[in-house]
Amino acid sequence: MLVHICCSVDSHFFLEKLQQDYPKEKLTGFFYDPNIHPYSEYQLRLLDVQRSCKKLGIEVLEGDYDFEAWMQAVRGLEKEPEKGARCEVCFDKRFEVSAKKALELGENKITTTLLVSPLKSQEQLKRSGDAFYGKYGVEFIAVDYRANGGTQDQSRVTKEEQLYRQDYCGCIYGLTMQREQQERLMDEMFSPISNKTLPASIEERLEMYKYRIELEDKGIEYKIIKEKFLNYRQLNFKLIKGKKEVIPAYALLYSALERKTAQGRIEFEDKNIYYFNRQEIKFIDLKHFNSLCNYNYKNIKELIFNPPSFEEELNIRASIEPNNYSLSPIIVLQTIIDAKLTVTLDAKIYEDTREKLIKL
Repeated sequence: MLVHICCSVDSHFFLEKLQQDYPKEKLTGFFYDPNIHPYSEYQLRLLDVQRSCKKLGIEVLEGDYDFEAWMQAVRGLEKEPEKGARCEVCFDKRFEVSAKKALELGENKITTTLLVSPLKSQEQLKRSGDAFYGKYGVEFIAVDYRANGGTQDQSRVTKEEQLYRQDYCGCIYGLTMQREQQERLMDEMFSPISNKTLPASIEERLEMYKYRIELEDKGIEYKIIKEKFLNYRQLNFKLIKGKKEVIPAYALLYSALERKTAQGRIEFEDKNIYYFNRQEIKFIDLKHFNSLCNYNYKNIKELIFNPPSFEEELNIRASIEPNNYSLSPIIVLQTIIDAKLTVTLDAKIYEDTREKLIKL
């Protein structure tokens, strides 16, 4: 039997139940989910599915990540709600590819772990599955593992196995609507030009889940916990000299302006820190920045595209501004400028939760 897999939270429990109910069937997992966005999230879910299937002794195959074809398939359905018409088209596309894969492998039965997801309509899934049974002759096995406390059992298994528990279905449209309803910043879509790994980002989780597999391979015990913290995302930053000359500059983490724009000039200097006469802004030159971080940046552009890590930059900020609660902008320039300056800085600072791995 070919089992279409969407994520480990659904698949681990679902596959365990299938192994019990269909002991004579050879189960093959098929991870085909071009709807998942961004690609780093797709990589993270695939990684955890591979770990889960390895634990269960089930081979897992990866389908193509044909995201553009998926986007074309759901065109015009972007505003559809969860369990609406977009989901049905999404199921159709994934089932068609899964049915063809089953035939390629010589299988005559397919099913999907989506059946166990509380976010999905089992009726929609059955309609799509039955349609492809009629078209391809591949039988769709529609099992209901949600009933009789199944959802609670699934939650227990997820916790026991420390599976990656995503907090959105997968597609960009569902994510957008969910974050709008929650009035939350859609920080999953932030991708800094520096490729810096940001806290509570998908990339940070991906690194952590790769590391946990290394620990498991070495037999080292660990625990994944959650912690609350103040997160930061910089949306826009620009420094202008005079009326329109843009000056290369770099704003350190947790720099924020209440009104997003400040005009003025540098007023005085103390211990290599230059103080602006508006909104508590501080400037340092690149030479002093290098001395604080033990790097040797030649220019601001190099700093922008290859900055220190998040943790290193926090330490640099602390050495300039000892107050741990300070949100004063700290701006790095090649050399200090004696002229009228306009600082534009749009940043979000917000309560958030991140996962953290502890070795036991």
